[in-house]
Amino acid sequence: MSVIYLDNNATTKVDEQVIQAMLPYLTEFYGNPSSMHSFGGQVGKAVKEARAQVASLLGAEDSEIIFTSCGTEGNNAAIKAALAAQPEKRHIITTQVEHAAILNVCKQLEKQGYTVTYLSVDRKGQIDLMELEAALTGNTALVSTMYANNETGVIFPIEQIGLRAKEAGAIFHVDAVQAVGKIPLNLKTSSIDMLTLSGHKLHAPKGVGALYVRRGVRFRPLLIGGHQERGRRAGTENVPGIIGLGKAAELAQVHLKDVQREKALRDRLEQGLLTAISDTEVNSDITQRLPNTTSIGFKYIEGEAILLSLNQYGICASSGSACTSGSLEPSHVLRAMGLPYTTLHGSIRFSLSRYTTEAEIDKVLEVMPPIVERLRAISPFNNDQADWLQGREEALAH
Repeated sequence: MSVIYLDNNATTKVDEQVIQAMLPYLTEFYGNPSSMHSFGGQVGKAVKEARAQVASLLGAEDSEIIFTSCGTEGNNAAIKAALAAQPEKRHIITTQVEHAAILNVCKQLEKQGYTVTYLSVDRKGQIDLMELEAALTGNTALVSTMYANNETGVIFPIEQIGLRAKEAGAIFHVDAVQAVGKIPLNLKTSSIDMLTLSGHKLHAPKGVGALYVRRGVRFRPLLIGGHQERGRRAGTENVPGIIGLGKAAELAQVHLKDVQREKALRDRLEQGLLTAISDTEVNSDITQRLPNTTSIGFKYIEGEAILLSLNQYGICASSGSACTSGSLEPSHVLRAMGLPYTTLHGSIRFSLSRYTTEAEIDKVLEVMPPIVERLRAISPFNNDQADWLQGREEALAH
């Protein structure tokens, strides 16, 4: 049975061209890029080229790119550097729908005496800029938001957020792990001070990422040790991973021109499901979202049951973030959006890639209606119970 992979916001297939670019640095060119001899020096030149490839994708300068191990490291480094640069300021602003790599850092910082404001989102997953303006003070050191949500695909008004952060004298960090490679970026004209990306979300291998730090922004490294990355990130470079990330960034620039194909397939899937299955709805701002992502709520059934049923056909999807999928609790993102209980528990995220085919979408459209019909027939939740269930959910939340 072939796999139909529609979980690309969790991770992506490594592009074959990326693999081929990496292989020589696992076998033939294994020198340390920091070595003085020419054997290591040629590796250093390859790392430099990869840095330029990543910078080009972001619309940044080469010197503004720091290679990391993943998005989580980049987020931690950015937050802690921003606070270290302004030790007199003790306030952070983020949102309720961030990735755990942001939220759990903020929770830890609260225990250390920092005040954190978690901005709410509306039913479409969008923030209120007036709430942001009201939260900003002279004590705000950092505003940290995602570019696009990993569960719903909703894109935040990044430049408007950044301008307000600047007016208040705060550093602006963006977790763009889901956005890089899916929508065009030009950091040269942006208000973003620091931006995080992760290789495995754009067809590079796991274990490599990058952090953009705008020239002139004070940066204290998270990892202390050697001189690597111009003293901003210690540790011998993951050369094969970096080469892979560079190649993936180069390919992403090419494929950005074809992103409308992904969007068309996403829309085909979405409209097909909404038409064929009653009591379904899209969980997002459909006008401002990633072209590859849809989150759909199927009322009165459990998302886990849908995923298990899809798995029998080799179809991979998700009920939320892969980093929280071990929990049976409903998605914190969908909770923050105020979804009703009956939709909250039956929401599925489909995330496409450049490898997704029309035949795969048609297969999902073929098997989903009978899956939902069967699960609803045996579900203990029905329309009559919806109000009671919603009341119970609200009571538990408080």
